[in-house]
Amino acid sequence: MHLKAGLTRESFNRVLFLRSGMRQLLRGKIHRATVTAAEPDYVGSIVIDQDLLERADIWPGERVLVSDVDNAARFETYAVIGKRGSGVISVNGAAAHLVKVGDKVIIMAFELTDKPIPSKVVLVDQNNHFIRNL
Repeated sequence: MHLKAGLTRESFNRVLFLRSGMRQLLRGKIHRATVTAAEPDYVGSIVIDQDLLERADIWPGERVLVSDVDNAARFETYAVIGKRGSGVISVNGAAAHLVKVGDKVIIMAFELTDKPIPSKVVLVDQNNHFIRNL
C-alpha cells in the first residue's frame, strides 16, 4: 500500500482505528445546576464544586460542554475545582456573557471509546448540592 507524503504507517493505522467504531459517549453530567457567578474578566473556565466534579467523574482541566437551559446557549470550556460543598458554579471568561446568575445549566463530559460505558449523571438541588444519581 502506498501512503501519502507525510503520513506514516503508524498515523495511518491510528486513523483506521479511530474510524473503526470509536464514538464519543456521555461519561459524566451535572444536571440543572444553578449558575452562582459569571466572571467575564477571569481567564476562561467553569469553576465547579469539587463534590460535584467527583460524583460526575469530571476531572480538573477536562473539556466540558455546557448547555444553558434558560437561554439555549451552548459552549465548551474546561473544569476547575471549586470549594467542596460550596455549590459553586462559576462561568468565567468570554462564556460568562452567555449566562447569567440564576440560570440552570447542564454540564457534560464525554469519552472517546469503542464500547458502551456507564454515565454518571448527577441531579442537584437549587443550591447545587447532590440529590441523587439519575
